[in-house]
Amino acid sequence: MHEELKNIWKNFFNWVLGNGPRPENEVITPEPPPDLPFSQRPQDKYSRFHEATIKERYEQWLEIHGLHIFSILYSGLSILTCVVIVCLLLATVAELPPFGHERNPANNEVIRRYVEHGGHETGAQNIVAGLILDYRAFDTFGESAVLFTAAVSVLMILGASRHNKLNKSPSLKSETTSRNFLQRGPPSLDEPILRGVASLSIPAILMMGCVVVINGHLTPGGGFSGGAILSTALILASNAYGPERVHEFFNERTFIVSSSTALMIYALSKGYSFFTGANHFHSIIPKGTIGNIFSAGLILPLNICVGLIVAGTLYTFYSLFSKGDL
Repeated sequence: MHEELKNIWKNFFNWVLGNGPRPENEVITPEPPPDLPFSQRPQDKYSRFHEATIKERYEQWLEIHGLHIFSILYSGLSILTCVVIVCLLLATVAELPPFGHERNPANNEVIRRYVEHGGHETGAQNIVAGLILDYRAFDTFGESAVLFTAAVSVLMILGASRHNKLNKSPSLKSETTSRNFLQRGPPSLDEPILRGVASLSIPAILMMGCVVVINGHLTPGGGFSGGAILSTALILASNAYGPERVHEFFNERTFIVSSSTALMIYALSKGYSFFTGANHFHSIIPKGTIGNIFSAGLILPLNICVGLIVAGTLYTFYSLFSKGDL
């Protein structure tokens, strides 16, 4: 009885699902194949072999002649580009006015204003310092920001690369350090002359750099040239005593903090001057007496800010691309 009920329910479900017995005279027509795209349609053996042969011959031709053709095209386009640029530059030079002519665009009222009234309006005895740190101070701020951004970008790229290498090989750092030490040689044997000269030269270089930076508004010099001189003292100390000694007081953190602070002071100082000048307000910053060390308004502190940024950036680039890492 139980088996019969099971068969009845089974036949009922098969009938509902359409799986019932088919009549003997019923003709079953196969379903048409789906309409496949041309690239997926079945192909005969000859067509597949023909396509494989063409592909193989094409790859062989690229391997033999492709690189040669690419080099010819690259050289030709490079020469054509250089010729076009040279022609454009020559055409531009041909249209320039004669040098020193009174109608030359360089000889206009702006230049005369800088020369005749620069000292009185900026308080700087050095007209160039008054020009780049007063009249065009925001241009100089942009240049300093570009230097800082470039150094930080290189720090990030090389720092990430060094971090990945150390993660892959923990012994790489110790091997690199020992190899660099062997390349430099024992300091007590082959560097006494260098250290002796450095111990006498570094204080003089630092003093000269500070003088050039501080007196930038009085004599030729300023933050850019003075910062370059200061960086040479750091580079000489790194070569004489090793980068580890220099990194004890000037490392990556020191560079970022000092440069970002100098940029912030620069931006706030010139932002105040721009606000007062654009709104015809009286500035509370005195220009002092021309020729004194404390004169020229904000040019002295701005020179110091630029000097710190330039010195840190130059030494950072040297340190990153030399044997020692910052």
